Amino acid sequence: MRIFEFRSGNPDQLIPYPSHLTPPSSPLPDSLVIAIYSYEPNHNDDLGFEKGDKLKILNKDDPEWFMAESLITGQKGFIPYNFVAPLNSMEMETWFFKNLSRNDAMRLLLAPGNTQGSFMVRESETAQGSFSLSVRDLDPNTGDTVKHYRIRNLDTGGFYITAKISFNSLKELVQHHSREADGLCTRLMKPCQSRMPQKPWWQDEWEIPRESLKMERRLGAGQFGEVWMGLYNNHRRVAIKNLKVGTMSMAAFLAEANLMKELQHPRLVRLFAVVTQEPIYIITEFMENAFYYRCKIKM
Repeated sequence: MRIFEFRSGNPDQLIPYPSHLTPPSSPLPDSLVIAIYSYEPNHNDDLGFEKGDKLKILNKDDPEWFMAESLITGQKGFIPYNFVAPLNSMEMETWFFKNLSRNDAMRLLLAPGNTQGSFMVRESETAQGSFSLSVRDLDPNTGDTVKHYRIRNLDTGGFYITAKISFNSLKELVQHHSREADGLCTRLMKPCQSRMPQKPWWQDEWEIPRESLKMERRLGAGQFGEVWMGLYNNHRRVAIKNLKVGTMSMAAFLAEANLMKELQHPRLVRLFAVVTQEPIYIITEFMENAFYYRCKIKM
């Protein structure tokens, strides 16, 4: 590794990390994306693809299902927004996790499949435009633990963690600390393993057959019915509210359900679909905290 001499004699001056950058190329269109997961189509209008395929986004009228064209096959169709990433972006990197909290990072890194040296780079919760490095370590006294490092930004556009060496990009930072710990608790060994994300709910799946649902565990019960954790089509985890027969008229239920369908907000539990034959089922997104459902049904 080539190290430059201090020009000012200041021992705190950062040493630039030697970069092997390719010559600048023409910027890529924002509409080009790459598949970070494979997707098997389930509907007439969606488009299947393999991990690594390149696609062109044609429109984003639906924020969760983009209309796209495969640059491999030339076919067009809807693709789930969370299965692709902009071409040549950090989201392509298996070690980069967007919109992930510190607590969620710890939960993922301590999950089975990860070991000492498993790591991720994530967006900072407290400083917009900054990043954090989370690394799983093994403490001889306390066992498995997760250490967090703030990745600091340079005014010139670089990044650094320790005060003696800087990098032109996050990728260079990861490559360096993958070769040696150099101030970290351990060398970076492998990106954090995580499950494939759930695909968004398909636009036209509103009134669904009861047979498509599988009840797995009852979460709570109350005056108007029960709430269950279940599966839709054997793969999508959902919450299922089962209304007691005679609780409300079909007309009143459909009017309320259609109103709830239009209400979309990050802080509201999302209504996905309904079963309109009695006993009526209301299908919503599943929240990990089942206590929420116990409270909701009693209310």
